[in-house]
Amino acid sequence: MNSKALLSTLIGFDTTSRESNLQLIAFVRDYLNEHQVPCELIFNDERSKANLFATIGVDDRPGVVLSGHTDVVPVDGQPWSVPPFELTERGGKLYGRGTADMKGYIACVLAAVPALLAEPLRMPVHIALSYDEEVGCLGVRSLLAELEQRPHKPALCIIGEPTELKPVLGHKGKLAMRCDVHGAACHSAYAPQGVNAIEYAAELIGELGRIGSTLRAVHLQDPRFDPPFSTVQTGMIGGGKALNIVPADCRFDFEIRTLPDQDAQAVVQQLQTYAREQVVPKMQAVNAATGIRFTELSSYPGLATDVHSEAAKLIAECCGSSEFTTVAFGTEGGLFDAIGIPTVVCGPGSMDQGHKPDEFVSVEQLAGCDRMLERLVAALRS
Repeated sequence: MNSKALLSTLIGFDTTSRESNLQLIAFVRDYLNEHQVPCELIFNDERSKANLFATIGVDDRPGVVLSGHTDVVPVDGQPWSVPPFELTERGGKLYGRGTADMKGYIACVLAAVPALLAEPLRMPVHIALSYDEEVGCLGVRSLLAELEQRPHKPALCIIGEPTELKPVLGHKGKLAMRCDVHGAACHSAYAPQGVNAIEYAAELIGELGRIGSTLRAVHLQDPRFDPPFSTVQTGMIGGGKALNIVPADCRFDFEIRTLPDQDAQAVVQQLQTYAREQVVPKMQAVNAATGIRFTELSSYPGLATDVHSEAAKLIAECCGSSEFTTVAFGTEGGLFDAIGIPTVVCGPGSMDQGHKPDEFVSVEQLAGCDRMLERLVAALRS
């Protein structure tokens, strides 16, 4: 099967993160079995989802991982003009949820399997497919825990997120947090007798903004990134029951996206210190049962691969370009890198189309990815 035919099949599986990915994984497993490629599945605790790890070549030395996530973001409420889980070709573009992010790359990797099998490889090539990337890079962690224990850990990884086939060596890390403010309710006519959780949450959000502004200092910036500084933003908030009731509870979620060399936990610690020293005492002076709780929702590290690494050299050879760049969005790359597997990001399509209605990858980009993988096969020929 060529990459377009494989993409058509992959798009047909609704692998929205809230759904199971097992039908897609079963298809890939069966496809690889037909080519006599051994693979293993690493399930979640409920056995409703699985990672897949396959090896082409003799696994007695470090190899190259071709990695992609199988889950996609929801289509709910989006004005699609084509069926989102059915591949539609129009005007040189292939439409469907996940075409760019990132089933197009997976299709190209699977299409390259016969060529990989036909060559004597100087190092093995691994195919790694994960679940729940879109909700915090969750699924790949169990796969990486397995790889970390093996005698021949992979030498490098190519993650096929959509970069228009431009080699990417860096992206920011992310930490998502939740803050629960528990106040004390009373009739709004006697507001001073209560503890207004919304107002204290607003105070915390204001302080979070002030902390975020300090991250823009020139000496903290990295011009390779856009924006060139770490960012903080509050994305969700909720609280209160009625206008004439002082709200007892308020919850807000915020995220910190940091440059690879900066620590998101430092921001959280600053906010926690402010809450503990400035906000909670005022709340508890009115009602001792009040308080503030912080909970981590998800996190992944940034990526900053050395431009002189073997991973960078290989992807430059395959892409025909050593003009390395960075991206604003996160990937699983930082997690691979964290266990000692140098990682680059390079795949077909653009994230400008990702997560949007009528998501697409161009036929030209898909063909370009096929050619990139052909060059990889040539580079790995023994």
